[in-house]
Amino acid sequence: MFYFFCSLAIITTLCAIIHTNPIHMLLYLIISLLSISSIYFIIGAYFVGALQVIIYTGAIMVLFVFVVMMLNLGKITEQKERKWLKSSMWVIPTIISILLLIFIIASIITTNHKSINNKIFDAKDIGISLFGHYGLLVEFISMLLLASLLVTLHIGRKNNQGKLVK
Repeated sequence: MFYFFCSLAIITTLCAIIHTNPIHMLLYLIISLLSISSIYFIIGAYFVGALQVIIYTGAIMVLFVFVVMMLNLGKITEQKERKWLKSSMWVIPTIISILLLIFIIASIITTNHKSINNKIFDAKDIGISLFGHYGLLVEFISMLLLASLLVTLHIGRKNNQGKLVK
């Protein structure tokens, strides 16, 4: 099951990158995030898997769908994305990805400390850490997400010559 969900996550992520229709791309990304949460459930990280489903797959992807619907993307966007998906545009990102993969594999192989800490955190410990020590950072990120939503609304209105997006 682990290998099935890993391959499903990789395939749907690649489909999300390659696909030109924004709604289909978001659906592929949702499947990818759900398969990643399934991997968390398989390895026993139930709390992280539940957070993955609730926060990323639930809240953030729904926000992305609303933004795409608000921007009212159409055929013009698909034509631009098809130009971006030419093979010549993939050279530099592919080289960077291969270098990052080599670096990650080398760091995993050369590490001396190969044990995983099996300390179990409950929701109370995570909540205290998140809203105690990192409280200001959490609030800053929420303000950043709100500001990005407002900018997206402004861009959506600007592309329609000041008309409200329907």
